[in-house]
Amino acid sequence: MPISRPELLQAFDSLLQPERFKDYGPNGLQVEGKKEIARIASGVTASRALIDAAIGARADALFVHHGLFWRGQDGRVTGWMKQRLQRLLAHDINLFAYHLPLDAHPELGNNAQLGKRLDWVADARFGEQDLGCVARARYSDAQALAQHVEQVLGRRATLVSPGDQAITRVAWCTGGAQGYFEAAIAAGADAFVTGEISEPQAHLAREMGVAFIAAGHHATERYGAPAVAAQVAAQFGLDHVFIDIDNPA
Repeated sequence: MPISRPELLQAFDSLLQPERFKDYGPNGLQVEGKKEIARIASGVTASRALIDAAIGARADALFVHHGLFWRGQDGRVTGWMKQRLQRLLAHDINLFAYHLPLDAHPELGNNAQLGKRLDWVADARFGEQDLGCVARARYSDAQALAQHVEQVLGRRATLVSPGDQAITRVAWCTGGAQGYFEAAIAAGADAFVTGEISEPQAHLAREMGVAFIAAGHHATERYGAPAVAAQVAAQFGLDHVFIDIDNPA
């Protein structure tokens, strides 16, 4: 049986607790669609390709990590923004988006789900709003760690390794968390895994003696949205489909 839009919003909010976070955009319902929801599609980013795939899947709601609206962006509805909104509104699809709350959930979030797939059990948190995770690890060197990450995620990673020392403690934070590198070092990490790497981080890795692995923004963040959407769908007996739109970044 379908449920109402407010019921679904309340379920997501209760699970992810967006009020706890200072974020870069609005969490929750970003685009209002039909009142009754029977099928949820989930994905990483509310791109035109994902919206079109959700339309094809006959979804009543789309649940994503990266929504349409961000602090400081141009507020005009033109070009790509018009095209995305036009599709959602024409097909009466609700768009739900949760950014940092989805990263942080201790069981279903992006960081927890990435750690689960890499067999890392977090024993500490670090960084702004405690988004980063740290765990014990056992790798002969940073290259062995990078190979493990590549095998699990199915894509090449960028590795900056300052040496061949063993890795006994790994820190990670999904997506564009390269700015957390120094906090990861302060938390005792021998290696840091995230989605992206910016120019200063390579120098810091070499100078600080801590390995840095950039495994892809999309690749590290494609597990939280389907985990949350699947749990909420199961709670209410709704249909759920995860749609993974390939992204090399």
